[in-house]
Amino acid sequence: MTVIRRVESASRPVSAVRILTAMVAVTVVLTACHSGEEVNSPPQANTLPNFIASTSVRTQSYDGNTDDLLTAGLGKTGLASAAAPAVANAAQPTAAELRRLAIWANYRALVDMTANGGYGRFWGPNVDVNGNDTLGEGKIAGKEYLAFADDGTGTQNVTMLVQIPASFNPDQPCIVTATSSGSRGVYGAISAAGEWGLKRGCAVAYNDKGSGNGAHELSSNRVTLIDGTLQDAGAAGKASLFTANLGNTDLATYNSQFPNRYAFKHAHSQQNPEQDWGKNTLQAIQFAYWALNDSYGTLNGTTRNVRYTSGSIMTIAASVSNGGGASLAAAEQDTSGWITAVVVGEPQINLRLPAQVSVAQGGVPVGAFGKPLADYMTLANMLQPCAALAPAAAGAPYLTALPLATTTAIRTARCTSLASAGVIAGANTTAQAINALALLHQNGYQTDSDVLQAPMWDSQAVPAVAVTYANAYAKASVTANLCAFSFGTTSAAGAAGVTPAVSPMLTVFGNGNGVPPTNGINLVFNSGAGGADHRLASADASYAGASCLRTLWTNGTLTSSVEAIRVNANLHGKPAIIVQGRADALVPINHASRPYLGLNQLSEGGASKLSFYEVTNAQHFDAFLGVAGFDSRFVPLHYYNIQALNLMWNHLKSGTPLPPSQVIHTIPRGGTPGAAPQLTTANLPSIAASPGVNAITVSNGAVNVPN
Repeated sequence: MTVIRRVESASRPVSAVRILTAMVAVTVVLTACHSGEEVNSPPQANTLPNFIASTSVRTQSYDGNTDDLLTAGLGKTGLASAAAPAVANAAQPTAAELRRLAIWANYRALVDMTANGGYGRFWGPNVDVNGNDTLGEGKIAGKEYLAFADDGTGTQNVTMLVQIPASFNPDQPCIVTATSSGSRGVYGAISAAGEWGLKRGCAVAYNDKGSGNGAHELSSNRVTLIDGTLQDAGAAGKASLFTANLGNTDLATYNSQFPNRYAFKHAHSQQNPEQDWGKNTLQAIQFAYWALNDSYGTLNGTTRNVRYTSGSIMTIAASVSNGGGASLAAAEQDTSGWITAVVVGEPQINLRLPAQVSVAQGGVPVGAFGKPLADYMTLANMLQPCAALAPAAAGAPYLTALPLATTTAIRTARCTSLASAGVIAGANTTAQAINALALLHQNGYQTDSDVLQAPMWDSQAVPAVAVTYANAYAKASVTANLCAFSFGTTSAAGAAGVTPAVSPMLTVFGNGNGVPPTNGINLVFNSGAGGADHRLASADASYAGASCLRTLWTNGTLTSSVEAIRVNANLHGKPAIIVQGRADALVPINHASRPYLGLNQLSEGGASKLSFYEVTNAQHFDAFLGVAGFDSRFVPLHYYNIQALNLMWNHLKSGTPLPPSQVIHTIPRGGTPGAAPQLTTANLPSIAASPGVNAITVSNGAVNVPN
């Protein structure tokens, strides 16, 4: 049974009487200290942080058998099942069923779930902190605290979640953050960081960054609540995870023109939520402190006293992708000692780079570095379908349900449109494709990721991110149909505006990732009557829309919002580790980890404690390693994320030095695509204490990465 707790939050206004009282108290304390008297401070009451909406707080305990923190009762076996957890009444999933679905979907989204690839052997609920298969089904008993962080308007409603395992030792407390990856819901980093923290007996502080999977079904005016269940937007009011900012008249007009469309929080909140991702992560830590004090503080009547004060709990800020970028931003903003250390993988981070920073590989300057996501993503969205036809990209893994003939036609038409617009040159399709791929290289994409240009676009990862972030940075309303794009249900033939047999809204909390296409809600280009799936709306896959998104960056429309999210890479001397794959084609390494290292060294100088581990043959999506062609070519980055967390744990607990920055040369599994041999430690060399010729060097902001 879920217990909903209404908790008094600290009031914001400070009266003159309170100020005077405090001054008198300080005077008394100073006088006592001066006279040599011992001062014993009275116990401090555990007060809910004032950014938490007190009426939203709820707690739930899990027995570790029928239900648990890590697997929602599914265990190692259930998480591995390709079949989603059952829902008793498809028309009305319960909060418990939606939570189970969310944990299942989010866990599987970030790691390779195949046994040959490592699940159940190198990672998974059954694998202990030493890498041994000793934990059975791996269910973890404990308690969850769930709440919204908000400013009182109900328009932010950042979901905060704290998991406290039964193994938590109050005398040796620790916290691990698990800020959501991508635009996922609050469980969006459960396999990336949550699992490791729970196994260490740490409390895990999750948050969804205010962009997490909040959907508004405009045709029915239904919205999701904090537990994933649905309610009419008017009835939900401030309890809504996200409600589009529309009046009834605008809503009715839009629905008549664009039926069966959806608004999503990341794209359509009109708040540029990314500017607060660091703050949200710090808030999650503070909420975790409150939860731990609520659980372990001395009982004082009906309240608890504070047992843990700021900085008294070892806290590792950890996550991947957007969650990794949020963790770095939080560490930069942390001036109160909330964060002890940082361990992140493949961070999506936007840098404020001075001229002194440079990046070279093997002594040769890279094509470009330090570009913000708005720049490189809109460029890739235009070029990738054409670049996929370049000879260097031949044999790329196929990651789309579209027939090969359709995909080839789309790619050829995109080359033609790009050439006609003067973006690329070439007398024929092959020459144009070579030029498109060369342009990506010139803009910082590695040759290591050539075969990934096709699947990144074909999987719709790049188009989805390009559209969502352009909307977010432009602070566009859903009714703006920015660059003629919208989110809606489509027919099998791609026609938009169809009424689905079962509303995807019912399970979007569990299955959705916050960035359509997701859970049956697709990316639509509103051309012609009613529009269509963006890949099929025109012969060149909606090139006009992709070009429009690119123009929003080049003409400065998105500049102010991007400036608001840039960071300075000053971690204030905190020990930190960044891990990223050299072949990353979603967040190119030249625009993320490599220049961050240079900027950090320039910002902190000799005080820097940052180590960067660059992994060859690793890319952004470990979940794709079960796909033919990914399995034989690429290794799991998650394996090194776990190593990095273990290295940091030993550093903080025992003072073991962190290995210096280095390139880790892995060995792909090879074999037949789709039937690669079993992954072994022979494929995965350890992070070296003394990397020798593989050391990454940085001096005065200049980064040099060995080949």
